[in-house]
Amino acid sequence: MNHNELLLAFYGDDFTGSTDAMEALARSGYRTVLFLEAPSLDRLKKFEGIRCIGVAGTSRAKSPEDMEAELRPVFEKLSMSGAPLVHYKTCSTFDSSPEVGSVGHAIGVARDYFPDQVTVPLLVGAPRLGRYTLFGQHFAKMHDTVYRLDRHPVMSQHPSTPMHEADLRLHLAQQTEDSITLMDIVELDGDKDTVLHRYRDKLGEKPGILLFDALDEDRLKRCGQLIQDKPEGAGAFVVGSSGVEYALAAHWDELGLASPSSENNKPGATIRPTDAILVVSGSASPVSQLQIERAIAEGYHGMRITPAMIGGTDDAARLGLVQQAVDKLQEGQSVVLYTALGPEDEAIGETRTRLKTMGLSRAEAGEYIGRSLGKLTKHVMDQAGLRRIVIAGGDTSGFVTSEMGAYGLEMIWDVSPGAPLCKVYSDDASLDGLELALKGGQLGSPDYFIKVRDAGFPEPDQ
Repeated sequence: MNHNELLLAFYGDDFTGSTDAMEALARSGYRTVLFLEAPSLDRLKKFEGIRCIGVAGTSRAKSPEDMEAELRPVFEKLSMSGAPLVHYKTCSTFDSSPEVGSVGHAIGVARDYFPDQVTVPLLVGAPRLGRYTLFGQHFAKMHDTVYRLDRHPVMSQHPSTPMHEADLRLHLAQQTEDSITLMDIVELDGDKDTVLHRYRDKLGEKPGILLFDALDEDRLKRCGQLIQDKPEGAGAFVVGSSGVEYALAAHWDELGLASPSSENNKPGATIRPTDAILVVSGSASPVSQLQIERAIAEGYHGMRITPAMIGGTDDAARLGLVQQAVDKLQEGQSVVLYTALGPEDEAIGETRTRLKTMGLSRAEAGEYIGRSLGKLTKHVMDQAGLRRIVIAGGDTSGFVTSEMGAYGLEMIWDVSPGAPLCKVYSDDASLDGLELALKGGQLGSPDYFIKVRDAGFPEPDQ
């Protein structure tokens, strides 16, 4: 295969998940650029040596009707991109429901653009991120403990899509009429020819969806081989977490598909730590809570974004918040702005009530919050002359980033698995080159915000 050919095109159902997929590819030396909308050929020509492209979306926070409006033009362009595989990237905790972020509905829409494909491969496990699928049951690690998904302290109580079922087949069956079968951990054991034979037998049963177990890196690479080979019945379209990217990259390395110069193209050669960053958190997860509290304890200036500021009924307070944040940043102090401190914060209920009285649905509320935070972020950024920003919260990051005016991202530093630091591409000269980290609620160590500020090589001694 030509080392300049496109290997993969993916769409991420939220922004932090999209940067996670980009990271999985970039850290293996496959240059990947993530766009905010499907790029034109002229746009792609600006990026030499690109091997993978992604489109960062917001379908995870949308109703089936709104998902359809977003996904159809993207699937149409990606199906014609020339990439041999097109991936619908889901969260590694697979949080979704028939009403919000329906993975089953996304698969149904995609079938119009991949009409000859009978079976859609599904791979959700990502061992590097502490996500495992075993006999169809999904598990997720939090801190040092691995929980079954329906007993996970965060995902079982997710504010938008609580996960009450750990068997991914049963969970997905609520969202689609497709038949779902499983290739379990035992069937993935054995030599390549034996496993491929088993896979073809599964495809011969013509299921609508085939779920792969994923427990370790060796079996994950085997899944990458099966997805890449596309036996009869399977096709170019695949669904799942960034486990798909990790699996494919491992298999591509075996095939020698990396560019000869890939070692020189790996990210992170020239960036420097910075004195002060802005963190904007729309996440209510306990992981983000620990990160906010740790940052404040380490000297970050913390300020709450109140429900009234989000709802647009307290402009004076919002303007005061912006000015205070700008003042602190210009003094060289990092700032963290947050909507909630953990899942028990009373502000969550107050915000829901306020937005409901405004006539917004649950899906519309997520976009409204994201765009409100995006406007606020842009105001602070423009006035403070920032070089580095963090946005926390998977469901809101996409709306924040698009509101800021970016058109693309590329990973430049591997801060933490699933949450890299990226370079922003924009037609706005004041935004182009900004360093931006997007972090999902469940990702990152307690000192993640400190790590982002300090990311890079120290200035050389003079």
